[in-house]
Amino acid sequence: MRKINKLIMAGILLSASPGSFAGDDPDDMVIKVYSWENKEFVEMRKMTKTEQEWKDTLTPMQFRVLRRKGTERAFTGVYNDHKEKGVYKCAGCGLDLYFSGHKFDSGTGWPSFWRAVDPANVRTEEDNSLFMRRTEVLCAGCDGHLGHVFEDGPPPTGQRHCINSAALRFESDE
Repeated sequence: MRKINKLIMAGILLSASPGSFAGDDPDDMVIKVYSWENKEFVEMRKMTKTEQEWKDTLTPMQFRVLRRKGTERAFTGVYNDHKEKGVYKCAGCGLDLYFSGHKFDSGTGWPSFWRAVDPANVRTEEDNSLFMRRTEVLCAGCDGHLGHVFEDGPPPTGQRHCINSAALRFESDE
């Protein structure tokens, strides 16, 4: 089990570098997240980067969305009409976020999911910007802004995770 965890962490580090993970203390900022590849929970340290490191590793749109809480225009994201089977990962740190089987067409112009891979892989915060009360969805691995969650989705959760394509990268099942 420890060997598998080390392999997962090595993969996350390689897919997300350059950058570092928070804290010098091994117990500092350690979170448990669900790994799609291993079908189990693993421990990882939260990724932190300087603003310049984020700018160097993300596209301008990814930086605007993930680090500045921006939103891409409706119907412009590459994953809005995407139908391939696999997993959507964080474009910032590579953490597994959403399964393709949980994606649905909400008609809003953004990729929508009725749940995350696991609740541990995302976190939420109250967002009162733009004179609205919303719930922001963030990546648990790097605190990148993903989008918002609304309570008007399909069963069984009734949730609609409305996510920016720029915050995601897709890994095919095949």
